[in-house]
Amino acid sequence: MNTEQVLDEFRGAGALRQGHFILASGRHSPMFLQKNLVFQFPERTERLCRALAEKIVAQVGKPDVIVAPAVGAIIPGYEVARALGAPSIYVEREDGKFRLRRAFKIAPGAKVVVVEDVITTGGSFREAVEPIQEAGGEVLCCACIVDRSGGKADVGWPLVALATIDVPSYAPDEIPPELAAIPAEEPGSKRLKG
Repeated sequence: MNTEQVLDEFRGAGALRQGHFILASGRHSPMFLQKNLVFQFPERTERLCRALAEKIVAQVGKPDVIVAPAVGAIIPGYEVARALGAPSIYVEREDGKFRLRRAFKIAPGAKVVVVEDVITTGGSFREAVEPIQEAGGEVLCCACIVDRSGGKADVGWPLVALATIDVPSYAPDEIPPELAAIPAEEPGSKRLKG
């Protein structure tokens, strides 16, 4: 599956949005990939995640376990794991830091792939790796459906992206006037209050 085919899945679900968006990283962008509009369709999700699973195996081999950062990556993490015949677990925030909870465990030496949905800076990847390493897991790579940084995100490990696009994003103090003139939406879940 190539980048255009991935974007067609987003377009087909109405998930490629234009406007003014505040991303999970805090950066502002004129485009947002509303991945949950894609993930509501099992057949679309399965196609994307099966293709990502195949790319993971081709680049780093088969992992022992898939780990996804909660909450947005749980569905693609599960689907990639299903395609690989591997367990799917997730890390979630506790006191602001990703942790293994719900009796999830990673065996020392287990080969782990961290699966995300859409990345901009790679920040969630880097945070999700900490509890994996604390448990003794060996991170093979970080994998995502879409890398919207154009390959510039620094995840600290090899990055396997099903699609790579270069979407502009701006620090809050660098927003161009034409984008600043549009009311900002914050469609992600990272800053939701519990």
